[in-house]
Amino acid sequence: MEALFNAVAPRYDRLNDLLSLGLHRQWKRQLLSWLSPQSPERWLDLCCGTGDLALALARKGIYSDSDDVNKVQRNIRIGHQKTVDEVLAWIKESSELSQASFCDAGCGVGSLSLPLAAMGAGSINASDISEAMAQEAERRAREAGLDMAKLNFFASDLESLSGSFHTVCCLDVFIHYPQQPAEEMVKHLCSLTEERLIVSFAPYTPLLALLKGIGQLFPGPSKTTRAYTLKEDGIVKAAEACGFNLVRRSLNKAPFYFSRLIEFRKA
Repeated sequence: MEALFNAVAPRYDRLNDLLSLGLHRQWKRQLLSWLSPQSPERWLDLCCGTGDLALALARKGIYSDSDDVNKVQRNIRIGHQKTVDEVLAWIKESSELSQASFCDAGCGVGSLSLPLAAMGAGSINASDISEAMAQEAERRAREAGLDMAKLNFFASDLESLSGSFHTVCCLDVFIHYPQQPAEEMVKHLCSLTEERLIVSFAPYTPLLALLKGIGQLFPGPSKTTRAYTLKEDGIVKAAEACGFNLVRRSLNKAPFYFSRLIEFRKA
């Protein structure tokens, strides 16, 4: 079986077109419509073939350029962009950009890495748990004519990241982590950071906890969130335990989106 698929791989899509009279493309579009993929969901594509469905899932998500999203997804996208824009403004204020190395942990499709590269960052290592996301980010970088010698996109979970970077950024990824694992992840990111760590997360408040509880009474992709909310005090103490001080913070809000943004500096 392996030998068979190895032999047909280069013309696999054309064979599917021929054998299904092109219907397999319509089936996949219909499947995407049924699935309505959205962050922070994670998808497993078994027997992925040439990856056409996996890539379509990545491109159709919240952080894609597609306008085919529901109201909740659109507002989350707007909120996330506010967070990215503020991080870029913080970084631009410093005189360290051109000489600094950056780690964009959980890069998605490059919403931070691409403008950072365009601003003249020294080097950027950008990772995402989804290989399709990392590949899409790289495709966009090449399409934009960015210097690929300074950009490295790859698939990795946060736990597996290694190296040493002037600045480490991890934006809106902690929604996948409960409180204690999130605090441990902050410590891990601190171990990769030479000077500056910037993280964002959904902050815990009684109101948000209540809204999440109400949303769970009405199941459906637009009515409840799967994101974890985190207590800021625990995140700050985790960084302080590694020798980092909080230097500034902000709260970015949009309908269905709340994100606490914090910059830590090594003491």
